[in-house]
Amino acid sequence: MTDKDKQQVLQNLSTQMQLAQDTIKQVEDELQKLGVTQKDLPKPKKQDLVEPGSADSVGKIIEGQFDGQNMIGPDAKVYPVPANYASKSKLVEGDTLKLTIAQDGSFIYKQIGPIERKKIIAKMTLENGQYIAVIGEKHYRVLYASVTYFKAQPGDEVTIVVPANTDATWAAIEAVISVS
Repeated sequence: MTDKDKQQVLQNLSTQMQLAQDTIKQVEDELQKLGVTQKDLPKPKKQDLVEPGSADSVGKIIEGQFDGQNMIGPDAKVYPVPANYASKSKLVEGDTLKLTIAQDGSFIYKQIGPIERKKIIAKMTLENGQYIAVIGEKHYRVLYASVTYFKAQPGDEVTIVVPANTDATWAAIEAVISVS
């Protein structure tokens, strides 16, 4: 794992911790409004506990825009999108995502508004530890998870997916066409 990758993981973990802390703060505020402290709460009954993945486990729902790596919420908060999900779903900058933060704290993303896309053939390069898809003078960043998933290497020709009507910094890899 490169230092840059490690920093990204740490940033994502930091964001997740902040979201969990914000949720705890909201619960504490509600308890305070009721004049109850956390130690005054009854122990949850086993049958009242929500099974992860069940319909009852739905917590907070947030919609936002994919920026190539993360989802940006309506409050400009950054929500980490798992790189594997973004890669396999071929998410493109500008796609609308719905994030469900379940009662157990898990993040569940769903693409709900794909933007118009176009496919282009590019050449893979490696610049300062970051994989880049190059078409002439235009450089697109690609997720490392996509590069490893497709086993792309610098010099390979790849099909990438980008927004059709807006300029983008990031691209999704569709396929490796030819291996260098």
